[in-house]
Amino acid sequence: MLNRNHESYVLHRNLDHTPIKAAYGKGVFVFDTNGKEYLDACGGAAVSCLGHADPDVNAAVTRQMKDIAYVHSGFFTSDVTEQLAEKLISVIGGTARAALFFNSGSEAMEAAIKMARQYHLECGQKQRNHIITREHSYHGTTLGALAIGGLKGRQEPFKHWLMQSTCSKISTCYPYRGINKNETLDEYGLRIANELETEILRVGADKVAAFVAETVSGATLGVIPPVTGYFQRIREICDQYNVLLILDEIMCGMGRCGDWLACHHDDIAPDIVCVAKGLGGGYQPIASMVINQRVFSALEQGSRAFMHGQTYMGHATACAASLAVIQKIIDQDYLQQVKRQGHYLEKTLREQFKNHQHIGDIRGRGLFWGIEIVNDRNSKKPFPSTYKLHQKIKSIAIDNGLLCYPGGGALKNGTGDHVLLAPPFIMNQQHLSDAVEILNRSINQAIKTAQSH
Repeated sequence: MLNRNHESYVLHRNLDHTPIKAAYGKGVFVFDTNGKEYLDACGGAAVSCLGHADPDVNAAVTRQMKDIAYVHSGFFTSDVTEQLAEKLISVIGGTARAALFFNSGSEAMEAAIKMARQYHLECGQKQRNHIITREHSYHGTTLGALAIGGLKGRQEPFKHWLMQSTCSKISTCYPYRGINKNETLDEYGLRIANELETEILRVGADKVAAFVAETVSGATLGVIPPVTGYFQRIREICDQYNVLLILDEIMCGMGRCGDWLACHHDDIAPDIVCVAKGLGGGYQPIASMVINQRVFSALEQGSRAFMHGQTYMGHATACAASLAVIQKIIDQDYLQQVKRQGHYLEKTLREQFKNHQHIGDIRGRGLFWGIEIVNDRNSKKPFPSTYKLHQKIKSIAIDNGLLCYPGGGALKNGTGDHVLLAPPFIMNQQHLSDAVEILNRSINQAIKTAQSH
């Protein structure tokens, strides 16, 4: 018999807080069970690229479920899974060759690092078992993905279970806090990229399997695009030392930055790329690991089998949703819409916050933007971690009817506060203006509240 004294039998993220109960979504808005309206300026976690209740995606999911919702990939494939793989390879282009579908970005990243290891085994390079990643990165919650990330707070409880001796880190491309005085952006990018070569040589040029990076840093630091030339130098170093380049585009890919992959803007191609979030737009849980011809050929000429499997790989209903999302982005020319509205969002943010004493940096690409909040604009000094400012901003913004994605704690002593915006591609300029205005009001209220306690 149920214990009615308990508010919920769901193990929520925080046992002291039961989230607001959502009733339905429509377009760029979410409505709770009390009828309150929330402008969704972050798509959850940069997920809802087409907004909510898109009729074409809903119809595609319903049609697939009427045919067959699920088959095990060890027994069957399906038309929709094959079609999605072909479509995804087509839009990614370059030397992309094959895709595998999972339920989450964490699973895709876990598969990617396993694929990197198997690639070198197939090539007779069994000594290559070291992974190089970047500080302040986030690649997922599974043990492998957690190990290669840079969030020490999340790693600490599980550090004895993580691969520590075979993973090392270099600096993230973070010009706001990393550039030296009198150093140009080009010089900074080259210096930071060359850290990879230094680390490869330190570990041993014949021991490194892969370098893993978010093309545009996401939730940990609040959207940091690479400086021009950074990833081109990274690609050169990987090629020189036979190191696979794995790009994590879980957040920034699938049109979020105005191109199918964010790295298209940087004129490079990865050996392995992982996408999720906007791949399914939230209509079904889906992620993908995509390998290039080089990696595929190693499998094809070697064992002919990827040593990895999960129950819901290539889930037909999830693939149907994803295929419909991609097709709608193509049909409605949403990539150009992202670029146009992204320029408007940037202009609006810069105009709104140009004289704000606590806004240190505004950065982004397409409809993916971050705002770094500081105690002092001149020194870039962050607010004390005890203020829990990003948490207050989130709470107050929700009260004000805005959904944004604040984060923090990545800097020294757990400091650092930022807000991430990743609105649906369907947002118009009035929606974007309203979001920025409410965000400004919410930040001001949060700072005032924090300073008064």
